[in-house]
Amino acid sequence: MSHDLVARRFLPAFDNPHLAKLDDAAIFDHQGRLAFTTDSYVVTPIFFPGGDIGKLAVCGTVNDLAMMGAVPLYLTLSFIIEEGLPEEELQAIVDSAQRAAADAGAMIVAGDTKVVPRGSADRLFVNTSGIGAVPEEINISGGNARVGDKVILSGTIGDHGIAVLSQREGFRFSTTLQSDCASLDKIVAQMLDASSNIHCLRDPTRGGLATALNEIAAQSQVGIRIEEDRIPVRQEVRAACEMLGFDPLYVANEGKLVAMVAAEDAERVLGAIRRNNLGREAAIIGEVTAGRAGRVVMKTSIGASRIVDMLVGDILPRIC
Repeated sequence: MSHDLVARRFLPAFDNPHLAKLDDAAIFDHQGRLAFTTDSYVVTPIFFPGGDIGKLAVCGTVNDLAMMGAVPLYLTLSFIIEEGLPEEELQAIVDSAQRAAADAGAMIVAGDTKVVPRGSADRLFVNTSGIGAVPEEINISGGNARVGDKVILSGTIGDHGIAVLSQREGFRFSTTLQSDCASLDKIVAQMLDASSNIHCLRDPTRGGLATALNEIAAQSQVGIRIEEDRIPVRQEVRAACEMLGFDPLYVANEGKLVAMVAAEDAERVLGAIRRNNLGREAAIIGEVTAGRAGRVVMKTSIGASRIVDMLVGDILPRIC
């Protein structure tokens, strides 16, 4: 429904060649190649295992730049604060955002603050923008996948969504599950050092891995085939999804990426990802095919084939 809303209302009104690509950030030339992105964060609760809305906002914006091969440079943060939010909580979120920005080597150079009456918002919303520099030789886009490319996933899926849901609903698991919220710019830099044949990058956030793959397949007009047994999923995430009736393929992530890489360089790129602590469980999970354009198919663990559609409804609203 969100994709349909964008297609019906926003794209016709604001149509231009940069926006029409529907990538994570727009690339444009201005005394060098720059990437520009914007996002908003409404996650509830604002503190969750492994992070908070401040860290999430910075990491999410950095990652949108990184998915275009950009080095993050400058960020903005705007806070919409509900009357009554304790100042010590706001300070903790500000400190968390600053640590995340420093870790990514980006400066927070502008912002805005609004306070709204009690009941007009839900504690705190954060809006961001980000600018990054794109090296001249880099050409990464959701529309660049090529038949024969290998599909690489940087680690386990569903950690963020289930961690936030468990905090929101008060679920308790036998192990401590934390959000994977993290900046991916350093992993991307290591990948690009290993190969210049990286065609697409996408961080599978809201809508999960399945939605990210469908977006790439549609933008590139290719088919994608993945294998269920190759997709890393933590046991506690799998158990929670089975209990709640969720499919891990559609659960949100905030510290993972999926890449379309030329087959001859796939193992080299995989090795580069695994050398980073955030990518130790990375795997090649499939390949780009000449099948029906825009269709994602998964070989299941029992050997059958299943069509993996775009997410229809938001199973975990306000997850980012």
